[in-house]
Amino acid sequence: MRLLDLLHRWVGGLVGLLLAMMGLTGALLVHKDAWVRLPYAGDARVTDVTTLAEATQRMMSDPAGTQSILYAGDSFGLNRLSFAGDAGAYADQAGGVVTRWASQWERPELWIFDLHHHLFTGHTGETALGVAALCGLFFVISGIILWWRTRKTFAFRLWPARLTRPSIVRHHRDLGIVMAPLLLLSLFTGATFVFRPLAGVALGPGTEAALKGFSGAPAYKDAALAPDFDWRALIRTAHERFPEADLRIVSAPRGEHGLVTVRMRQPEEWLPNGRTMLWFAADTGALVGSRDFRAAPTQVVLYNRLYPLHAAKVGGLPYRLVMTLSGLTLGMLGTLAVWTFWFKRPRPRARPRRMPVVAAE
Repeated sequence: MRLLDLLHRWVGGLVGLLLAMMGLTGALLVHKDAWVRLPYAGDARVTDVTTLAEATQRMMSDPAGTQSILYAGDSFGLNRLSFAGDAGAYADQAGGVVTRWASQWERPELWIFDLHHHLFTGHTGETALGVAALCGLFFVISGIILWWRTRKTFAFRLWPARLTRPSIVRHHRDLGIVMAPLLLLSLFTGATFVFRPLAGVALGPGTEAALKGFSGAPAYKDAALAPDFDWRALIRTAHERFPEADLRIVSAPRGEHGLVTVRMRQPEEWLPNGRTMLWFAADTGALVGSRDFRAAPTQVVLYNRLYPLHAAKVGGLPYRLVMTLSGLTLGMLGTLAVWTFWFKRPRPRARPRRMPVVAAE
């Protein structure tokens, strides 16, 4: 138990601030649609196919070279266009551009997202955050075990009674046990996005094989996007194939294949952007293939519910507030753990000085 206590304190001291950053940025991103204040952001989502088709044709014809469109949702009324690099734009649902940016640093919601998911360093940062999430899981599980010895002194407080080390440690221990289920959910789902085989721990053997079997685009020749590509026809065909689904993302081919990708969301799907897919030939506009998420294996369905649970994309405002509390708690516990470990460590007791022995005469 003494070794576990030592490991628990060192894990908190070394990765506490990284976990705190993950928690605080996550709490901000949960409410992103509410604090991004732009014209038309509060508009109701347009579902008319003709309007969507005309808007798509207009947005994909942008002189900046649109690579993809993320369509407006129920909580945010603007379409988001992505250009080369970090450049992008928000457009209203008729396709008119509201604002543009040349770098993600011009939009706080974008760089906060990049910090939370990639530490501004792409795949390397994503891996580092995955490792930090695993450390956080150890932090919570070991904390539960260590708390059991002191359970009779439990006292729930949102903030330490005093900013002394004993008071902070007691608050850390007791608040941690209360919030442990939410912290485990946040950290486990976050780690699973980076290390996908972890999903098998919760969803059982065969999960990785099921995910691989239900992913990937159909084979097609390498073809460039036709200059006169008919985006209106693409939108109409997609809605004819899946009339109950919402249009979520349209992406132009990016070199790996000659296919235009469309993502739609069925009413049964939790994932905000859906996993119902269609692929169109970039040179002819013909429908090459499609995949109905309603036919997905159970393990694939459950895996695609992890992100909505992690990012509070289900459950409305009550669940967003719950996950906000989880993020704020992780932020506070991580910060105070680092502070008490590095700056409030108990001073070693001074050993009493031995008096010299005087020989008897």
